[in-house]
Amino acid sequence: MRRVNKLPLTNQCHHWTRLGEVPWDLQKYWQQRYTIFPCYNEGIYMTQDAWFGVTPEPIANQIAQDLNSIISPSKTTIIDLFAGVGANAIALANATTNHGLEDRWDKVIAVELDAATLACAQHNASLHGVTDDIIWVLGDSFKFLDALLNSPDKLEDDLRVDVASTVLFASPPWGGPGYSTDEIFDLNTMEPYNLAKLYGSYKTMDHALYLPRTSDLRQIAKLGPERPKIEVVQYCVEGASKAMVAYIPAVQDEDTHGNITFGPESTT
Repeated sequence: MRRVNKLPLTNQCHHWTRLGEVPWDLQKYWQQRYTIFPCYNEGIYMTQDAWFGVTPEPIANQIAQDLNSIISPSKTTIIDLFAGVGANAIALANATTNHGLEDRWDKVIAVELDAATLACAQHNASLHGVTDDIIWVLGDSFKFLDALLNSPDKLEDDLRVDVASTVLFASPPWGGPGYSTDEIFDLNTMEPYNLAKLYGSYKTMDHALYLPRTSDLRQIAKLGPERPKIEVVQYCVEGASKAMVAYIPAVQDEDTHGNITFGPESTT
């Protein structure tokens, strides 16, 4: 894994302007492009796979605001572990404190495994004026996190952060669009990373998981420490639920049993 300042757009990066250019299985997503990125016409670039998993910009912005109220201000670094084409990292870089006079985060780190996807993210961040406000890492986020926790000396200086003041944000792949047909989505079968894999990797730090809207709440409720409780928020666009985020505090006591509370539904 390595920090990258600027990756070139490749032939895997697309800015489609006509429906006829778009592969048939992506056309319904492309037709929602202004919901996903309101500034799409300014030159937003996407990879084909990114259309399935990108966080719509209004939701990304709302999550960034909610982190202000849910996460302690003592947390000053946030790591976006699945940066994709940049929607969440851009929103986090743009986030201000609750009083709006300064940046919420001293450091925003965005990690992405695929070079073409990360190139799109950097380009899209440039359209929003925040490219230089994000530290971009090309590599496996699980390996990055393992190095951060167990061998930080292997990381570049600006990637070594104070774990106690760091929050993780994860918007992992959900295994393709098939999740939308499940009345209750089984997080234990989510691919390629199920809930146990994610939570096992993140539990020593405060973290937020961006999950399918129909995720099994009973599975989430079993995760967290008894106090403080997990907070789950459903995020909606134009009255339709798009996803949920579980805000999960770091493990305090391995012997406690998890509870769950529900935050207000966020509609954008």
